[in-house]
Amino acid sequence: MVNALAASSSPYLLQHADNPVDWVEWGDDAFAAARDRDVPILLSIGYAACHWCHVMAHESFENPATAEAMNAQFVCIKVDREERPDVDSVYMEATQAMTGHGGWPMTVFLTPDGAPFYCGTYFPPQPARGMPSFGQLIDAITQAWTERRDDLMQSSRGITEQLNKPRFFGEPTPVDAAVLDSAVELLWKSFDADNGGFDRAPKFPPSMVLEFLLRHHARTEDPRSLLMVETTCEAMARGGLYDQLAGGFARYSVDGEWIVPHFEKMLYDNALLLGVYLHLWRETGSELARRVADDTATFLIRDLGTPEGGFASALDADTDGVEGLTYAWTPQQLVDVLGKADGDWAAALLRVTPEGTFEHGMSVLQLRADPDDAQRWAAARAKLHAARETRPQPARDDKVVTAWNGLAIAALAEHARLTSSADSLAAAEAAAEMVTRVHLVEGNLRRVSRDGAVGRHGGVLEDYAELARGLLALHQATAQRRWLSLAGELLEGLPRRFADSSGGFFDTPEDGEQLIRRPQDPTDGPTPSGAAAACDALVSYAALSGRTKPRRQAERALACVGAIIARAPRAAGSAAATAEALLAGPLEIAVAGPPGSQRDVLSTFVRAGTSPGAVSVVGEANAPGVPLLAGRCVAGLPVAVFVCEGFVCQAPTADVFEVTAAVRTRMAGKIPGRGAIGLPMD
Repeated sequence: MVNALAASSSPYLLQHADNPVDWVEWGDDAFAAARDRDVPILLSIGYAACHWCHVMAHESFENPATAEAMNAQFVCIKVDREERPDVDSVYMEATQAMTGHGGWPMTVFLTPDGAPFYCGTYFPPQPARGMPSFGQLIDAITQAWTERRDDLMQSSRGITEQLNKPRFFGEPTPVDAAVLDSAVELLWKSFDADNGGFDRAPKFPPSMVLEFLLRHHARTEDPRSLLMVETTCEAMARGGLYDQLAGGFARYSVDGEWIVPHFEKMLYDNALLLGVYLHLWRETGSELARRVADDTATFLIRDLGTPEGGFASALDADTDGVEGLTYAWTPQQLVDVLGKADGDWAAALLRVTPEGTFEHGMSVLQLRADPDDAQRWAAARAKLHAARETRPQPARDDKVVTAWNGLAIAALAEHARLTSSADSLAAAEAAAEMVTRVHLVEGNLRRVSRDGAVGRHGGVLEDYAELARGLLALHQATAQRRWLSLAGELLEGLPRRFADSSGGFFDTPEDGEQLIRRPQDPTDGPTPSGAAAACDALVSYAALSGRTKPRRQAERALACVGAIIARAPRAAGSAAATAEALLAGPLEIAVAGPPGSQRDVLSTFVRAGTSPGAVSVVGEANAPGVPLLAGRCVAGLPVAVFVCEGFVCQAPTADVFEVTAAVRTRMAGKIPGRGAIGLPMD
């Protein structure tokens, strides 16, 4: 027998459709039912790839006795946090305020008007580690609702009042060089010099902070910034967090040395890390960074691409209910695939031990050093990957999220631009076509689609901002005017939909569903904050379009988080990265002229430039609808590079040495692809 979730399109909600719990989706009907029955609401929030969500579902929600008690005493609501980030944000803030921590699954008890009075995360089926069992908890809540309801109502009013107090992030502070220098100082103090990353376990990939540090190094040549990036990126790429056989990163490491991952693979992590490794390669020429970038791009396209052209959200942490079943190995399993000699060699290379580095004598593959015999490793890797493909595979959450697809479009377009990857460009274009065709409904974005059918929930700030960023990156990779035009339409509506009175942004639109509080969080989470993404998109759009108003909007919004950048930079890496772009210009670069080897060589040097946030377009002079190419004709120079900063432009040039200096490349003499620069000019 199934419950009401069977009609949902969310993969996470569908996972719970056959629970004996009478789950319903978030909506007016659920709250009306709670009022009619005079019972509280049990709100459970999670996502499809979440291991502990699966654990709690199996232990409690699939238990008939527990389900019977839940059904009798509560209206039970299930929410996919990825489909409803607004609901998740509000009640996560309440959970953190009440408990001092947060996470998923999130378990919140509400009054029939939606006010929280008790919050938590995972609860075990039996009392453990100071936690009550889930059964004890629901019994206690039921008793309190019956006998001490006034106390619960008073508690809920207090929490709601606290949530609705004006949020103060510090006085508006212009983000200048001194603020960014102090941010680096704070990051240095918490940096794990031995293992990379910041602080102790569990460790999440600090993608936004790494991008900020790369930009800071590009602008200032501060060696500590680059050291933090190089150490962290190498440690992540060589440990178990990174899939040594198929590419792609897991969500986080449970230990401080990046050995054992929490195995779910998220679209947003891999899109963000693709950009970081790509930019590290551009900055330093690191072969490891280039290999990881290429393999991560391949993973996105191969494993997360959907038939409709978009990108799926995640691969699950569990396979057939067992965490890591697909990915872990024993020494004997390596021998079974590779033979005795190569199997023993691979076990030593990949740190697969008889005791195991994971659970039950299994090990997660690590590649702590490049093998001496690259061909032997390539052959072994291919065999192991093929063998692993015959194992049971983790489930895929195939909903297409607008914001995360924007991240993937941006990363793949950048990969195509810097490496000339036709596959990455085709994938970025296909995703942009799909999302703008399916998710853009009468000028408004929707949050998700599945199997080509768009969902009913409206987009939030990050959806508009990240899709715009992706389209702007695609415009730079293709010089097609429609991507710039579509990005402009999305960005020009931001003030009307999301702006607050101080110049910052709310996370939900003015006409969105009214929750107990309108969400507004300028700090980064697993993804860049919507406000920071909006600022970055506005800065790039201003540079590409020649308009000044978007830049002023970004500067005002960034000032609203200046105090956070200065005091808590790990929570504001994406905003700090945008501030670096503003301090550096950003540079506006056009390579104008007919196709040919001369334009190809000049554009190669331009794309190797590391100036933070620089924008560039390569195409025919005066191409219609491409402002950066307008008026770019010089007598005697059929192909020329134009470099501008603010309202000042350098003299156009076709000299590669002048171009190298102008775009601040650190890879003079190297083509971003392979080989030395030395192609003849036409």
